[in-house]
Amino acid sequence: MRILHVLDHSLPSHSGYTFRTLSILREQRRRGWETFHVTGPKQPGARAVEEEVEGWHFHRTLVEPGIADRLPALREWALIRRLTRRLREVAQAVRPDVIHAHSPVLDAIPALRVGRALGIPVVYEVRAFWEDAAVDHGTAREGGLRYRMSHALETYALRRVDGVTTICEGLRSDIVARGIPAHKVTVIPNAVDVDKFSVGGTPDPTLRAELGLDGCTVIGFLGSFYAYEGLALLLEALPRILRAHPEARVLLVGGGPQEDRLKTLARDMGIDQQVIFRGRVPHAEIGRYYDLVDVLAYPRLPMRLTELVTPLKPLEAMAQGRLFVASDVGGHRELIRDGETGVLFEAGSAQALADAICRLLDTPDVWPRLRRQGRAFVEKERTWANSVARYEGVYGRLTAKG
Repeated sequence: MRILHVLDHSLPSHSGYTFRTLSILREQRRRGWETFHVTGPKQPGARAVEEEVEGWHFHRTLVEPGIADRLPALREWALIRRLTRRLREVAQAVRPDVIHAHSPVLDAIPALRVGRALGIPVVYEVRAFWEDAAVDHGTAREGGLRYRMSHALETYALRRVDGVTTICEGLRSDIVARGIPAHKVTVIPNAVDVDKFSVGGTPDPTLRAELGLDGCTVIGFLGSFYAYEGLALLLEALPRILRAHPEARVLLVGGGPQEDRLKTLARDMGIDQQVIFRGRVPHAEIGRYYDLVDVLAYPRLPMRLTELVTPLKPLEAMAQGRLFVASDVGGHRELIRDGETGVLFEAGSAQALADAICRLLDTPDVWPRLRRQGRAFVEKERTWANSVARYEGVYGRLTAKG
């Protein structure tokens, strides 16, 4: 089986999108399938039409001069045309059995065009809807013209591709509600490679001292600082936590669009000495920072994106036997069993977040059970071997090779 993956971005960029992609590719290759990889014009820093990164070969789509200066709709159609030309070149060279386009829909439309022209079946993998991501990033208003156009384009692609995969039941339900036949949609859930996660790491005393965390209870978040992650809510909850646990500190590792706003908020609230902004760190160093954290916090805000989409981070926390609290948005409820594998709290409520953290800190007798049950859940139900095995049926139906 030869699969041509069409991606928004890839290594060397680090993101949840990139890590899911790599996990899929590794497992597909373990199954003996050949994978090829094209990234769209939004790949950061692409300067050559082909590139080797960490042992992976990527075909790049270079950006035409002036595209970024065009009006939004004209810019997107220019990106689609550019990727269509590049994808056709690669598909003619590698002759895949399937073209597998991953979100956003800007990748699905070129895949459809090339697939139809060359007689290759197309799978579209929905990781999130383009219109919902645009709302969070401030480039569209829910219900506005751009939102409705994006929604229509997604539905257009979903109706015309040969197969649809998605990452969770929330997205699957939304896709089926658009009139897509249920038998055409397969859930390939987020998962973890459990062998890469160890339980019970020991904090690095040098790093802990460097960050001023000696003797502190550490509440942590590691990842990208997007509005929907709800990190402002975590800062708003901190004064309430400090009243019960004055030794508490918040450790934020990463960066993103909300970073400046969060720093300003911490200063305005007078808690900037209790909040440590570490910035982005090399991926190889992430484990050292996880080991400093006593309780991880995932305070995602209630909105369409978070209600529909399941994140990777809680699964990674379970695989490491970590304690965590998470808001009760739909994407979290699909993953987390409250009181068994993690702790859920009312989304959008700083008081509920503070109460959940304090209750967890005050009941150390439940920690071993939460850690054990979280690890057992991912070992049994959320491994990449189990998830990627589902592609066999999807590809097989389309190629008659399964």
